[in-house]
Amino acid sequence: MKILVLGATGGTGRAAVARLLAAGHEVTAFGRHPERVGAPSERLRLAVGDALNASDVERAVAGQDAVVVTLGISENALRVRLLGPAHTPLDVRSAGTRNVMTAMRRHGVRRLVVLSSYGVGDTRAKLGLMDRLFFDLILKHQIADTEKQSRDVSESGLDWVLVQPVHLTDGPDAEAFASTRGETELSKISRQSVARFLAGAVVGTEYIGKSVALSGQKRAALRALQSRAA
Repeated sequence: MKILVLGATGGTGRAAVARLLAAGHEVTAFGRHPERVGAPSERLRLAVGDALNASDVERAVAGQDAVVVTLGISENALRVRLLGPAHTPLDVRSAGTRNVMTAMRRHGVRRLVVLSSYGVGDTRAKLGLMDRLFFDLILKHQIADTEKQSRDVSESGLDWVLVQPVHLTDGPDAEAFASTRGETELSKISRQSVARFLAGAVVGTEYIGKSVALSGQKRAALRALQSRAA
């Protein structure tokens, strides 16, 4: 498949690009500085553009079979809350994804996989006290934009999947626990594990039209501990 990744230079975006390439797909990494993903190869194309520029997005979407969106703000969350983001607009998730969906409809691209966050939508009620306070006090505006992004995606009429991971880490790849009912096992999950799920959701049909809570799996964590102890 030909797959476009927006937000390809973030931690999860880079992991998703690598996972998709390993699966044999042709990948277009889109961003303001896509060279940060790595040197283009036979199946990797770098597309320079701004997700908030509809023309840039439309050029990138044309000819694709699916789109993966991992847009977000990588700056310090407290600084963003107090001073606003220095480099990325607060509405990058919703506005960028809206441009993607408009271009997808125009070019007949159906499959859309979007990285969201646990605690958005129906999973908000499942947050613990500390996470709820962090959302309200520090991430208030970013979460509001992610809520809007999720609503727009769910009403898009496309073949969408919303992926809601819990706290992200830079740990190794491990099997994830996925739930469409907002259930979780561990409170953390690695970006590599999320990337594996994103790549699977691009080609699979099990989660079309659903929001999926994604967390680390207890069995996988136990196997890793046993392996280190051996």
